[in-house]
Amino acid sequence: MTMLWPNGDEQKAIENIIIRGARTAASLEQIIQLEIGDWSSSHKLAWMQIGNRYYRNDTDINKRQRTAIGASGAKEPVANLANNQLANAFIRKLVDQKVGYLLGKPITIQAENDAYQEQLDNIFNKDQHRRLKSTGKTAVNNGIAWWHVYYDEDGQLSFKLMNSPEIIPLWRDEAHTVLDAIIRVYEVEVYEGLQRKKVKKIEWWDTSGVRRYTTGGTGFIPDVEAGAVGAHFSVKSSDGKEQGLNWERVPFIAWKYNEEEQPLVEIIKSLADDYDNKKSDNSNNLEDMPDSIFVVKDYGGQSASEFRKNMATYRTAFVEDQGGVDSLSIDMNSEAYKTHMEQARKDIYEFGRGVDTQGVDIGSAPSGIALRFLYSDLDMDASLIETEFQASLEQLRWFIDKHLYNTTGVDFSGEKAEFIFNRDMPVDEAAIITGIKDSVGILSDETLVAQHPYVKDAKTEMKRKAADRAKMQKDADEEATGGLPTSTPIKTDGDT
Repeated sequence: MTMLWPNGDEQKAIENIIIRGARTAASLEQIIQLEIGDWSSSHKLAWMQIGNRYYRNDTDINKRQRTAIGASGAKEPVANLANNQLANAFIRKLVDQKVGYLLGKPITIQAENDAYQEQLDNIFNKDQHRRLKSTGKTAVNNGIAWWHVYYDEDGQLSFKLMNSPEIIPLWRDEAHTVLDAIIRVYEVEVYEGLQRKKVKKIEWWDTSGVRRYTTGGTGFIPDVEAGAVGAHFSVKSSDGKEQGLNWERVPFIAWKYNEEEQPLVEIIKSLADDYDNKKSDNSNNLEDMPDSIFVVKDYGGQSASEFRKNMATYRTAFVEDQGGVDSLSIDMNSEAYKTHMEQARKDIYEFGRGVDTQGVDIGSAPSGIALRFLYSDLDMDASLIETEFQASLEQLRWFIDKHLYNTTGVDFSGEKAEFIFNRDMPVDEAAIITGIKDSVGILSDETLVAQHPYVKDAKTEMKRKAADRAKMQKDADEEATGGLPTSTPIKTDGDT
């Protein structure tokens, strides 16, 4: 089975991409520059940045200023009015809810081959499960997450969760399933004397290796310090010489939130912003709007511009009339505000496909059917995420199988393995236990044990049950024989 080949062959993937631009005679560096330019101004990158910002609860309300129409008729900042900026972390809650529901518990791996099972269990350790959980969060916030496949300093197969805005994929197909190449753009801090500055780095990854650049002047400069041209990884031969090797695929794996690679924030940002704005407006009104507007009579008439400014700034109107001060009452429509906010909250959870825990009556525990209905939208979204992640896990398996073949000589690529996502949904335990009791004699013991809400590992529990049965049998035998081992015959009066 061919796994990888030495570095130094013709860069086939590069040639394929250059051929596409042959009419314009574009070089690889020019293609990279064009791709970076398109990416930097793309809506996809902008939404990634918004998604990451909103997850930190740095929403647009934090930039809002209180303004009023001034004497000139234009909007002007008003410093003496309240400017409450109430940011509600809906995005963070919905993202964490989805990730916790689908990836809160470690995935279960089931392989028919015991040796393969052991290898997969070693790779999918606690650190890997934590990385998978972080990957889910990154995918929901950015629409897509990326793993880089590499070997660490100890020669261990490793995976790194990348920063999604840094990765520019060049897909071979419209369905975005096969990569031609990856461009990575990122910044590093360096010191020049006592000055600290940021330097932009560019990497081009394809099946022929990696090319590294830095920016300087008007174009790209080969990054000699990091290795201008290199292989995916290198190995040492028996004589101590290093040889560069490449995977047969681009060593990056995409993890998508959905087929469209659309982040959650793009779907519900307008709803979340409206909720923040209306809640902040109401807080401002409660703080600085009096119950009435004062009308000062016989003070002198105002121009329209002065009237607007005084109303917005001081809640006072000056008019010509006989002396005196009157007030005009202001009635705030609190019922309309309450109705709007309740509907806005429902819309956020409706289109964000989440569970609003404030809408659940804790006093009456929901039944199993009610729980499934309550979690139906979240469960549907989790199913869509799982479909995408299962495809990513198959790509991950390809790298794992190649690695195992290269290091052990055993080909596991034909073996069956299943990745099971253990969703974390509240259950009606009493109803489940009753159903298990009613299924005794119909289903196998192992199936029933696996469905029990108190059991975390069905195989371990089956071993415990077998040990309990053996002990009970031993105790029963000893009781029947008066405490003597069953292998020792019981003496009677006729024995000598």
